[in-house]
Amino acid sequence: MESNGSLDKKEEKKMQIKENDNFKNIKSDYFLIKVFLNIRKKRILSIIKYNKLTQNRLNININDYENYCHTYSPIELELVPTEGKFGNFINVLDFLGIHIFFNDSNEEIKRNYFTEKDKVKIIKIIIDYNIDNLCDYFKNCLCIESVAFKKFYRNNIFSLNCLFFMCSSLKEVTFSNCYFNNISCMNGMFYGCSALKKINILNSKASNINEVSGMFYGCSSLKELNLSNFNTNNVNNMCGMFYGCSALKELNLSNFNTNSVNNMSGMFCGCSSLKELNLSNFNTNNVNIMDAMFCGCSSLKELNLSNFNTNNVNNMNSMFYGCSSLKELNILNFNTNYVNDMSEMFNGCSSLKELNLSNFNTNNVNNMCGMFDGCSSLKELNLSNFNTNNVNNM
Repeated sequence: MESNGSLDKKEEKKMQIKENDNFKNIKSDYFLIKVFLNIRKKRILSIIKYNKLTQNRLNININDYENYCHTYSPIELELVPTEGKFGNFINVLDFLGIHIFFNDSNEEIKRNYFTEKDKVKIIKIIIDYNIDNLCDYFKNCLCIESVAFKKFYRNNIFSLNCLFFMCSSLKEVTFSNCYFNNISCMNGMFYGCSALKKINILNSKASNINEVSGMFYGCSSLKELNLSNFNTNNVNNMCGMFYGCSALKELNLSNFNTNSVNNMSGMFCGCSSLKELNLSNFNTNNVNIMDAMFCGCSSLKELNLSNFNTNNVNNMNSMFYGCSSLKELNILNFNTNYVNDMSEMFNGCSSLKELNLSNFNTNNVNNMCGMFDGCSSLKELNLSNFNTNNVNNM
């Protein structure tokens, strides 16, 4: 159907159609045509919903759009939506250049193209060449159950920050032979994906990443995570990277290069199911913040930090807070010359029977609040070398 865009209200009223299972609550053909002819003319959006009646009614040629997009090396992915849960999806009117099944940026469009009677199982999305930023793209999308990236060869996209931020229904993400060579930022990429159980990035390549803070923050259902091919050579911030991954039972970071990292604050905080953690390859020469790094790692029975260089660290607040299963902790190699905050550093380490702090320099420390609170198994504690001249809180 065509429209000259000048139909008056009377004509619009005449064009109203009857409700049926596929077009329930559609106010008028005019409304649909006005919206979609405009964006189709600009080659911005096509509805590729697997509903032939919808495609025909809007006169959409799917092949035309797909062929056009493929010419410019698009990003292609498929989504599986949750059944009967149609929360926020993508505001396509803000993110121009995305080809997708449905959206709810406008309440009218949502009702027209995605109802509880639609049994859509796969949503195909093609992101055009002109899109150069995927930050927040699926932010707060509650209706996504799984995502599979089929293609990603674009070199004009540099950030995936908060890509799936708070997608709390997301269970699985797969990257198949994707090349993220120019991606530098993955901060909060899966932040708050509390239902996420599987992430497959083994066949993907990324070599220029420098930001991964909060990348898996709050992924509390993630039981395993294989990052063996994850290139961290240029990463400088790992703050909260695995924060709240409470279901992770093991984490192999033997390939991690941390030479450039300066922030490890809360990196493993809340990883309460981890029973062991091998960080023997970690280079911490440039790290200056380690507060809450192992906070809440209540299942860790041992932790070998003999290779840690803490020469530049200034904050160790809550570093081992709640590590209630740790029976021993050798930190004789720790240089604390620049540390100013040791508050709650060993709070809740209820299984520690001994703790040798004879090498600790506390000259610059101003906060020791709750430093040994809850260390109920400690039989002796020699603090004769502690200088508390600058401490204002014990």
